[in-house]
Amino acid sequence: MLNRNAIRSGAYLESFDSLPSEMLWTQERIDASLAQTLQRRPHDGEVWVFAYGSLMWNPISDFDSRRTATLHGWHRSFCIRLIAGRGTPEQPGRMLALEPGGSTQGVALRLGGASLEEELRILWIREMVTGAYRPTWAPVTLDDGTQLAAIAFVAKPDDLQYERDARTAAIAPLMAVATGLFGTNAEYVFKLQHALADSGLCDPYIDEIASELTRISSQCA
Repeated sequence: MLNRNAIRSGAYLESFDSLPSEMLWTQERIDASLAQTLQRRPHDGEVWVFAYGSLMWNPISDFDSRRTATLHGWHRSFCIRLIAGRGTPEQPGRMLALEPGGSTQGVALRLGGASLEEELRILWIREMVTGAYRPTWAPVTLDDGTQLAAIAFVAKPDDLQYERDARTAAIAPLMAVATGLFGTNAEYVFKLQHALADSGLCDPYIDEIASELTRISSQCA
């Protein structure tokens, strides 16, 4: 379901129809968010996106360069209540975001110039279904030392789905049982752990959650 065809056809947005209507963003609102973000663009050069979660292994948007990179001033946090995709209102999981402080290792994706508008629109539909993120231009250092500003989707503390406690002990029991149309919440964590390893990276926070999920699963076996 999470692919270019689903996003282009509208099937991806339709898959969230079970959510309360007040949570869902219309296509017009999503487009307005993209336009506002581009208005805040700090330069007229290349457009890079910082991938720290599923964008690492399933970017969907076409890109012409992929580089390991460090995002400064933000860290990974499963701080968004997840009630669709890999969770439900009855058994919510947690969705990954970025919160202030520290740094994050991931990959930077450079979107192609000729198809930039289309690729950004696909990205925005994917990420801004409920507007739980705040698209932000943030400082990134590529693996060769190049410094640039990239788009990063960070948490909105004033969002209704925001959860302050993102510690492993608080979230792992929820994530261990959460599942939805796109798969299990635990699968997301393990895919991210593998994607980081494939890029020669790691995140102790992700490793800790993966370890706890494995422990919980073994107890239930």
